[in-house]
Amino acid sequence: MDTARKPDRAAPGALTAFARFALCGGGVGIASSFAVTALAGLIPWALANALVTVVSTLLATELHARFTFGAGGRATWRQHTQSAGSAAAGYAVTCLAMLALRLLVAEPGAVLEQVVYLSASALTGAARFAVLRLVVFARTRSRTAVARAARPLPATVSRAPSPADPAALCRAA
Repeated sequence: MDTARKPDRAAPGALTAFARFALCGGGVGIASSFAVTALAGLIPWALANALVTVVSTLLATELHARFTFGAGGRATWRQHTQSAGSAAAGYAVTCLAMLALRLLVAEPGAVLEQVVYLSASALTGAARFAVLRLVVFARTRSRTAVARAARPLPATVSRAPSPADPAALCRAA
């Protein structure tokens, strides 16, 4: 699943990447909210949310690798794993938001559930954008630069000649 990167393809600026992230992630998020609602009628809500989160994370990570962050190809296993970590945090936030809703409102309607779910998803989405841009799909340093930085640099030590005169030694101290 490793991808061949196109070295001449520049990464988009932050504003462009955010717009693409909102389009891709928002589209997947809206579709996910409808999928969670539909599945929640058949299975427990937390399980429906978990299943939809897994599928939507795989789809969104591929979209972000190919389109949002200009990675130039398919997402790598490392990128999927890191993206899954940020999605797990998003899953926890959406579950906590829905739990809080159910504690505050005995029988919330579908519209209120959608508002709460999408609001929690939007908050976690903003945090995920930062993580994906700065960590998962970061391209600030090339692999060669990283490999060079890992090698120790040769140290050059130069010594000043020591004065032979004891009086000079006392003045230096």
